[in-house]
Amino acid sequence: MTTFFDYIIVGGGSAGSVLANRLSANPAKRVLLCEAGADLPNDKLPAAILDSYPGTAYLNPNYLWPDLRVTTVAPTDATTAPRKLRKYEQARILGGGSSINGQFFNRGAPSDYDDWEARGLKGWGWESVLPYFRKIERDIDFDGPLHGKSGRIPVRRIFPDAWPKHATAIAAALKESGYSYLPDQNGEFRDGYFPIAISNLDERRVSASMGYLDAQTRDRPNLTIWTDTEVAGLLFEGTRCCGIRIEAPDRPATVRAGEVILSAGALQSPAILMRSGIGPAAHLREHGITVVAESPGVGQHLMEHPSIALASFIRKAARVNGSTRRHILLGWRYSSGMGGAPGGDMFVSVVTKTSWHAVGERIGTMLMYVNKPFSNVGEVKLASADWRVAPSIDFNFLSDERDLDRLVDGFRRMAAVQALAAVKEVTADPFPASYSEKVRQVALLSRRNKMITDVLAALLDGPPPLRRLLMTRVIAGGATLADLLADDAALREFVRGACVGVWHPSCTCRMGADDDPLAVTDHQARVRGVQGLRVVDASIFPHIPSGNINFPTMMAAEKVADMMVGQVTAAAAHMA
Repeated sequence: MTTFFDYIIVGGGSAGSVLANRLSANPAKRVLLCEAGADLPNDKLPAAILDSYPGTAYLNPNYLWPDLRVTTVAPTDATTAPRKLRKYEQARILGGGSSINGQFFNRGAPSDYDDWEARGLKGWGWESVLPYFRKIERDIDFDGPLHGKSGRIPVRRIFPDAWPKHATAIAAALKESGYSYLPDQNGEFRDGYFPIAISNLDERRVSASMGYLDAQTRDRPNLTIWTDTEVAGLLFEGTRCCGIRIEAPDRPATVRAGEVILSAGALQSPAILMRSGIGPAAHLREHGITVVAESPGVGQHLMEHPSIALASFIRKAARVNGSTRRHILLGWRYSSGMGGAPGGDMFVSVVTKTSWHAVGERIGTMLMYVNKPFSNVGEVKLASADWRVAPSIDFNFLSDERDLDRLVDGFRRMAAVQALAAVKEVTADPFPASYSEKVRQVALLSRRNKMITDVLAALLDGPPPLRRLLMTRVIAGGATLADLLADDAALREFVRGACVGVWHPSCTCRMGADDDPLAVTDHQARVRGVQGLRVVDASIFPHIPSGNINFPTMMAAEKVADMMVGQVTAAAAHMA
């Protein structure tokens, strides 16, 4: 017997959780939510997921897509060696990234969305999306026309009186450098330093699944949630999407639907489209895939926020204290004024604890990323037509030289802040940092890593000469800070080698105007060239927003859900 639903949502992350809640609110509509990862019922949440400190969740392999490897920085004319593949962490769990991420909850700049509308996306300008940001949030600290007070996701800040001395020292240095204190990051978008807005309440994470898939929602008889269920492909009758294919125990091989919505994220959604016959025709034929609809933009225009970091040893009195488990409390936004970039194009997170282990408690960083990158030629391609094989992903960071220029300039700005007396009083031995494979391996949860880092941390707290030796030989390695500041060519080489993303992939199924040949979706997130299929996740962004993408992803899901519900209501009224 064929199983039928009005809507099938593929992916139970930030967008999928919102859509499942909103679309199932109509008891006449049957909704199926399929999630490849594990379930997270609100009454059985692991402590690591709930923790205000996310460092034991976002590197847990049980919560991640396995075998996902990427290349990062774009090759140059001088590049001859094979490009290095790096592990890239992407959530595979109900709630998606919102269940394991850093809980940052910012919107980006109003100009981001006005730019989307200028690209031909009617109804996606700032004034049109702001109501959906407000609809999502329950702001604990601020009121007024920019904030919501009754949404499903609480938003709060931890203010300076509760910050550890590492954060307050850097804040003092930023003030000395001429920056203004902004109590509300999601208020007026301008340069300054501020307490970072987080999706957190009472020192506990509140993810999209926690907020939108609560017990009352799960009890709806018309909502079915299948976890540990990876979708192998889409079903088509001609150019109409009519369901999904599943290869999982205790699941039907096919499930039919009136409409299918891909919400699997900017790396998986385009891969599902291509395996199902929607994408660049030549690429599909290379893999023996029958073309259902040629769409050359699928998997193209991949964007992320390229980042670098400057680290230092944190003296004992300045480390994370007992008032909060949060380790990233302070944000710094500034305008580079370079290359025609808009205001607020650069962002720095002040990180007072870099990992869960004892060494991480003693190392702090200023983590800088390009808030508004120009580089937009990353791509997702198929490595195989087999749905079990991870896609091939090239981010191509720094393909636009202006991004490299801004990171080089930004590194010097961070070094200038690091050199001020307030920061020097609470830190020592600053060094250029990179998220290397060695760092990632040590950050994995294991008894061995705990033992090693406990010993090393005790030595770091010992005599300063020993600490300096260990910082130079074991912790840092490579060129020193003084070396890089004295040699611009060496600094540029460091930035190219150390640049990584911050887990914000987007734009691979971008929305666009009718005359945009690379637009995969229209302004209602409908996939062009076929019927009965939408993509609703960060992949539909025309350009990456100036900030973390979780809140904008949820905004897009709320907005598209409203469009879908409105269409159903209008159709019913017409038939009546």
